[in-house]
Amino acid sequence: MQPVSKEYSVLFNEITDISEEVIRLYKRLVAIQQTAEEIYISQEDT
Repeated sequence: MQPVSKEYSVLFNEITDISEEVIRLYKRLVAIQQTAEEIYISQEDT
């Protein structure tokens, strides 16, 4: 098995970190959308 080159290791680690951040932001967006929908629905009742 060949050792991983330094540039590949840096690239892989950064891509992993960024993809985790994108997932975190996606979950935050979903939560914000759900909150907005709940507010909208609660205003329809009044």
